[in-house]
Amino acid sequence: MTTKYPYLRQDFLASIVVFLVAVPLCVGVAVASGVPAELGLVTGIVGGLVTGFLPGSSLQVSGPAAGLTVLVFEAVSEFGVGTLGVIVLMAGLLQLAMGFLKIGRWFRAISVSVVEGMLCGIGLVIIAGQIYAAAGLKAPSTGIGKIAGLPGAFTDALGSTEALASLAIGAGTIAVIVLWKKLPKAVQSVPGALAAVVLATVATLAFGLPVATVTVEGLFGVIQVPGAGAFGELATPAIWGTIVAFALIASAESLFSAAAVDRLHDGPRTEYNKEMVAQGVGNTVCGLLGALPMTAVIVRSSANVNAGAKTKASRVLHGAWLLLFAAALPSALGLVPIPALAGILVHAGWKLIPFRQISALWRSHKGEALILVVTAVSIVAVNMFEGVLIGLALSVVKTAWEASHLRTEVVDKGAGPIQVHLSGNATFLRLPKILDSLEALPQDRPIELDLSGLHHLDHACRTALESWAERHSAVGTEPVRVTAA
Repeated sequence: MTTKYPYLRQDFLASIVVFLVAVPLCVGVAVASGVPAELGLVTGIVGGLVTGFLPGSSLQVSGPAAGLTVLVFEAVSEFGVGTLGVIVLMAGLLQLAMGFLKIGRWFRAISVSVVEGMLCGIGLVIIAGQIYAAAGLKAPSTGIGKIAGLPGAFTDALGSTEALASLAIGAGTIAVIVLWKKLPKAVQSVPGALAAVVLATVATLAFGLPVATVTVEGLFGVIQVPGAGAFGELATPAIWGTIVAFALIASAESLFSAAAVDRLHDGPRTEYNKEMVAQGVGNTVCGLLGALPMTAVIVRSSANVNAGAKTKASRVLHGAWLLLFAAALPSALGLVPIPALAGILVHAGWKLIPFRQISALWRSHKGEALILVVTAVSIVAVNMFEGVLIGLALSVVKTAWEASHLRTEVVDKGAGPIQVHLSGNATFLRLPKILDSLEALPQDRPIELDLSGLHHLDHACRTALESWAERHSAVGTEPVRVTAA
């Protein structure tokens, strides 16, 4: 058994930690999306038992798409919960098509700074949001609102016995997870997150603390297979915009997450096209069950890696635990304090913030550090998808600027022609600098313009240099001699 499944123990323990992280995410995303909480659990189960089996990214874990909550809420408001399954189904089929067309491989070109910025931004949003959950308070909907509202939330918590008790459970959970690593190795064989939740549950029951617990009711009663009326909505042009948005955002979040997860472990790298297909299969099944759309979730995935998972078995098992507890033992989940789960998420969010990478980048590559910070701030201020796009755009601009690096050297020996040597890349971005240098040269002296050191000369620069040479070669002045690039 050990030889055939050498990592079974590590994957088993990691699956429990991922399960504990998944429960509040599944429930929270569903509530925020305006659908029954159980639909979030259905998507989490499919993410484990269906997508988890498929090739792509072995340690990445899928579940309800936090980045799609606003879009799902709007879709449910406009088309109804019954039509949600059709939207998710068609989005899944579109993802399958993109995977088979090998579009996923383009996501391998993501800048490391953008990925680190994505992790940082998501970590900040998670920490801010889960502090409210730990205090038993309702969190604002936006990332900026969550952070800006923290002082007021702490003030409110100080005036409430229930909130203080809830915060104590959350803080105690974090303390156990942090201190668990300082205990003997034999004790550490049990994941700290699991030990923390067990201790928090025991403390809540033993002292009768007024702390909210997880609420899950009938799982199968909420499953709604799309009917003929729901498929009839496909004749409405507006619904196709929502379908395309679901497919593109879900795909981007999953593959951005894959790039980030690959940086967290030394195991097999993601096969992007296969991962796109796996996500498509998952969303197709979720659509047939009338559940929420899924993406790969960086919080679960990082928890999976940090808990010591080695193979895809951990994510499959986490789906089995979700099914077991949500369908057969919902009362057992009802004993788990919500602030304990919030504490696990706060710790997971903290681990996502790349403190060392930021300081190292700032010392060696300030431009890359700026991209990281801007990406993180954009994710907090807007959302993950648009924040990453802003980071990618800034990365492209920086690359374009660096690619246009140009050196201009003027040699004037006092007699004879003035020699001008251009080396590097002459693009339209550097054109003002080039023309400023050339137009400052004496009008009555012959010029030799050497372009042989240029690696690249774009059309705009070539045209501008030819125009300058014509203007300089006026009556009484020798024509500018140009050595071609």
